[in-house]
Amino acid sequence: MTSTYNVAEAKANLSRLLDAALAGEDVVVARAGRPLVRLVPIAPPPGRELGFVPLELPDDLFDPLNEADLARWT
Repeated sequence: MTSTYNVAEAKANLSRLLDAALAGEDVVVARAGRPLVRLVPIAPPPGRELGFVPLELPDDLFDPLNEADLARWT
């Protein structure tokens, strides 16, 4: 079912219209009876996988450096 609202109605009831669009209702905003836009939900972006990070990190990765390793950084 398509619901059409004029711009003033849409401004006054935007939260309700967003909820209706998210629920699957076809919401159209019109000016002077002429349809302008349709409110539609946006699909969430797909998950990203970082290819350069191993799936499992070693347990000692964040341990403090020993004296020899610290000396190499200075």
